[in-house]
Amino acid sequence: MLRANRVENKLYFIKKGVVRAYAITAEGETTFWFGVEGDAVISMKSYILSQSGYEDIELLEDCVLYEIDLTNLKTLYTKDIHIANWGRKLAEQELLKTEERLINQQFLTATERYEALISNRPDIIQRVQLTYVASYLGMSAVSLSRIRAGVK
Repeated sequence: MLRANRVENKLYFIKKGVVRAYAITAEGETTFWFGVEGDAVISMKSYILSQSGYEDIELLEDCVLYEIDLTNLKTLYTKDIHIANWGRKLAEQELLKTEERLINQQFLTATERYEALISNRPDIIQRVQLTYVASYLGMSAVSLSRIRAGVK
């Protein structure tokens, strides 16, 4: 859907489906975000700085998406204060999600991260391949399997 090392010029909204954002590292793919119905899908680096993003974003299910060109969106920002405020709120919400994820990775144990995910986003466990979930949680698939067996 979106590719790393490219300036992306679209914003998408998920009406139906699941997507994931990941980065290619020396160890392989590292998943760092899942999007579901109602979420915006965007390369923030492209959006804010008009620079190449670092993430790949792929569809994990058949999706229905709404699309808007970023140039058109930014024009709307200049013409309508309500849309401009919506854009600000969107960026603020994405910042909070990023902050929460960073804090969880730094201060929670692997089991606590898994428990937080099933508490806050139970649909992800049901809809996403466990390999991607393990990567998102910062652990191996084997570790995730052990944690899941212990949490049940």
